[in-house]
Amino acid sequence: MLYPELFRSLEQVRWNMDKDIPWDQYDASKLTLEQAQTIKMNAITEWSALPATEMFLRDNRGDSDFSAFMSIWFFEEQKHSLVLMEYLRRFHPGLVPTEAELDKVRFDFDPAPPLETLMMHFCGEIRLNHWYRCASEWHTEPVIKHIYKIISQDEARHGGAYLRYMKKSLSEVGDVARAAFSKIGVLMASARRTEKPLHPTNLHVNQSLFPNDTVQSRLPDPDWLERWLDGQIRFDGVWEKKVVDRILHNMSLLFDRTFDTVQDLNRYRKEVAQRLLKPAA
Repeated sequence: MLYPELFRSLEQVRWNMDKDIPWDQYDASKLTLEQAQTIKMNAITEWSALPATEMFLRDNRGDSDFSAFMSIWFFEEQKHSLVLMEYLRRFHPGLVPTEAELDKVRFDFDPAPPLETLMMHFCGEIRLNHWYRCASEWHTEPVIKHIYKIISQDEARHGGAYLRYMKKSLSEVGDVARAAFSKIGVLMASARRTEKPLHPTNLHVNQSLFPNDTVQSRLPDPDWLERWLDGQIRFDGVWEKKVVDRILHNMSLLFDRTFDTVQDLNRYRKEVAQRLLKPAA
């Protein structure tokens, strides 16, 4: 069971919202209305950890270890939403999300294969780590720069925890897990080929609500994410390459094989798929 060890390790590095955020260093002259509005959108997006946790608990009902870890993940992700809202409450109270705005991003996700979902969220944590690091560089106000840096580090640690559960799955179900992880890895590392950013909050998750079944589509400004990435924080090809390289590096460690490109990973995916077909043949 990984939960006890992960609890101890994450408890040791947990930050305190009162003591570890330099609230007294706030500089109003360095925060624009445009920047403050993006903080609101991120606060609401982070709130969607609530329906994601409900999905994880439902779809992993047979895995008490991973379900227990959700208590840590959920707490820390909701804390991200809370610290962003606290920032707005202190310095831009007119932009604090309403309860109705938060409620709107809580909706049922359709059941999905647990291994594919785990890999998708692993890649999502890597992407968020880089988005928030980029956002920290874009912002000019020192307190929010610090907040984004702190929560980006949380996302990296969450990715590391997910990777531990992925390794555990490999030891339990072998090629079934390899097939699931490589398939989603190819998808999530191919963001440059898609029109929209590839992150769990921007994927369709409830067929009955389509097309309003992504977290981003239910924000007060549904088009915000693309504008934030492309026109504001400028998450360009250099940053995207960092995300892809990080996914490929971790897949190389996971599968004990070197993947320099997405094409390398896709070839491996096909190999695993062929191995799974042989017993049936």
